Amino acid sequence: MTVIDSTAVKVAARVRQGLCATEPPHPRPDGQDRYTISEVVACTGLTAHTLRWYERIGLMPHVDRSHTGQRRFSNKDLTWLAFVGKLRLTGMPVASMVRYAELVREGAHTFEERQELLEQTRRDVIARMAELQDTLAVLDYKIDFYADARKASEADAFPASERA
Repeated sequence: MTVIDSTAVKVAARVRQGLCATEPPHPRPDGQDRYTISEVVACTGLTAHTLRWYERIGLMPHVDRSHTGQRRFSNKDLTWLAFVGKLRLTGMPVASMVRYAELVREGAHTFEERQELLEQTRRDVIARMAELQDTLAVLDYKIDFYADARKASEADAFPASERA
């Protein structure tokens, strides 16, 4: 088992136990977790424009505002953004991510639909992984081909009597 496989197994085990494998440690304890948009930008790597867009299209749940109207993000928001980042990495279309966010807001009666949406995304990821494995095999073949060709070329350029 490779290191990556071992890590994947550990992550899967944590997820099955109900522990969020992708949840980053929050910089501040709950109750003191009021982050400005610039702090969230620094923490997540997302742009302020992206955060505002997520909120506008309904991908980001309601973000609290300060008395001056500035957005104030919470640890829960950071956890949500980390999850959305993982969904983006799966290649899930934005419309599907927005639909998932809507289902979350609708409540527990949408568990089945949310599960199906995630299961479909999982099937898509597995299919993409298979395609990438095939692509990797082709690349490995070509790399080996060129390495062997280069060795043969070097052997032809230098007779055995001249090689060290």
